Amino acid sequence: MKKPLRVMKFGGTSVGDASCIARVAKIVKGAAAEGPIVAVVSAMSGVTNRLIDAANLSALAEGKQVDVIFASLRLQHETALATLIHDDARRKRVAVCLAKIFDEGERLCRGTAMLRELTPRSLDAISSLGERLSAPMIAGALSELGTPSEFVEATELIVTDSSHGGADPRMDRTRERSEARLRPLLQEGVVPVVTGFIGATQDGVLTTLGRGGSDYSATILGAALGAGEVIIWTDVDGVMTADPRLVPDARTIPEISYREATELAYFGAKVLHPKTLHAVSQAGIPVWIRNSFTPERTGTKITPKGRTNGGGVKALTAIRDVALITIGGPGIVGLTDVVGRTFSTTAEVRASILLITQSSSQNDICFIVAAADAKRTVEALRKEFAQDVAHEKVEHITMDTTIAIVAVVGENMRGTPGVAGRTFNAVGRENVNIIAIAQGSSETNISFVVFEKEIKVALAATHREFGLAGSKAKGS
Repeated sequence: MKKPLRVMKFGGTSVGDASCIARVAKIVKGAAAEGPIVAVVSAMSGVTNRLIDAANLSALAEGKQVDVIFASLRLQHETALATLIHDDARRKRVAVCLAKIFDEGERLCRGTAMLRELTPRSLDAISSLGERLSAPMIAGALSELGTPSEFVEATELIVTDSSHGGADPRMDRTRERSEARLRPLLQEGVVPVVTGFIGATQDGVLTTLGRGGSDYSATILGAALGAGEVIIWTDVDGVMTADPRLVPDARTIPEISYREATELAYFGAKVLHPKTLHAVSQAGIPVWIRNSFTPERTGTKITPKGRTNGGGVKALTAIRDVALITIGGPGIVGLTDVVGRTFSTTAEVRASILLITQSSSQNDICFIVAAADAKRTVEALRKEFAQDVAHEKVEHITMDTTIAIVAVVGENMRGTPGVAGRTFNAVGRENVNIIAIAQGSSETNISFVVFEKEIKVALAATHREFGLAGSKAKGS
């Protein structure tokens, strides 16, 4: 029996160079022999970052540096193309397609240089070029192996709002367009190779789904087409019990729930874009995380309910490059709406709050934002509370960038007594100072703040306490 439709997404490292793309083509060819496949692809490694650099340099009218970036990108893609596709006619067709995309990118950069302004719309158009360059090459590589395939721009499929840099899909229209464009190809046995990261408004204006958004593209299309499963191919063996660079004995988790995966993504686990599971959660479509470099390994399966490991805690993650902002002083007890003013001001500067805690005496409100957002957030708060500071109702608005968040995640923590106590005892035994603590009402995560220099010790101690390196972490 043929397998149901699968959507496979390949990240930047999975399509990093010609040898990686050749490996991807073999994976897709093998899967396409078993059932219908839609492939969603990222840009080649490092390409999006260089395109963003080119966009920013264009706004500064640094034309020579932009030319250098585009010359290196052309060489990178031409070299990969020559290695991957040997059929002359096919290679020429792809080369013409790539040349048009490069010409378009250079025109966009020249326009940005003339205006001396990089608009969000222009940044989306320039930063999306990487996916538009990799998809035709990967489709060509598949055809070279004898698997019929066609390059499809996601602007034809995914309809979004107009929030450039982080657009959200309009699923009804996306479903209609995806069915109309992709279903006939699938019925003919053709593998559509779709650009990740990209969508378009109802009027056809290109948008992007945010950095790392190719994961999201895959689950959007999976939901739109009613796929049996979505497989996200990356460069790790699945979702780990902790970051193996910080905790060497971290292990792959065989199965976790949507909620657990979302918590881990939100708190910095790089394996998933935070919005990835939004699209598939209603339909209950399973999502796999697998390693394209070791395709024989099964990876991690993400399902609505996951699988218990018997211990409550499933995984740990950490966020660095964050800042703790504190608004304090005994006078704020009498200030009305201090919390509302704090968070509305933070929202106005478009800073996302990662964690909140407040002392029961109400003398201090603490919250954490990304380090990149910290300075402008503090400046905005000092402006908002200027009168209160002058009248000594607010004593200080401070920022600390030497901290990090550790999150302890597990769907079954709510039914397991003593998780918080064991966590803080384990960290305390290592003389790690806890600066702040927060726990959501869902009780699927406990987050605490430590000094960044102590993050490795805190993670190792907690990982050890809950036996995550042992057999339980493997799901046995």
